[in-house]
Amino acid sequence: MNIPKKAGNSLIILAGFLLFVVISIFTGFAPGQRSGLNLLSFLKEMAGVLPPAFILIGLFEVWVKREVIERHLGEESGVKGYFWAFLLAGTMVGGLYVTLPLCYILQKKGASLDILFTFINASAICRIPMTLFEISFLGIPFTVIRYMVSLPLLTLVAILMAKYLKPRNYRFTEGSR
Repeated sequence: MNIPKKAGNSLIILAGFLLFVVISIFTGFAPGQRSGLNLLSFLKEMAGVLPPAFILIGLFEVWVKREVIERHLGEESGVKGYFWAFLLAGTMVGGLYVTLPLCYILQKKGASLDILFTFINASAICRIPMTLFEISFLGIPFTVIRYMVSLPLLTLVAILMAKYLKPRNYRFTEGSR
């Protein structure tokens, strides 16, 4: 069996962690036990989010035509493209596990790099559940000010990143297999 070095290193780290958790259970080492419980909680949460999200991404790839993406998120979309990026980012669940595969699909269908970077940035700070949580603790004025500062800055950063990376033919990839 020929396991790539990167995968082999990951398996060694995982095995080491699991051994640490098992030893923690038998010795009563509370931080190790909590680490194991946190891993189980995370895996349970991801098992509930990722399969439906990837099914939706697959359906999106099949059902949404390239022309629609080019019109709304492509090079010629203008300000409308940034609006759609913010709107789409607000509805994201699953963090980068879902955002990056979706960016790959969007780029294949003709989305502009600066709009994709805006989408990635916005999906980190503009999600609706996170915004509601923020409002409940910090208030509406704080959230409005944060959005008024954050959205132009993240858009500017996205444009600058795209200007730097477009001449270098940057592309999102499927990842290594």
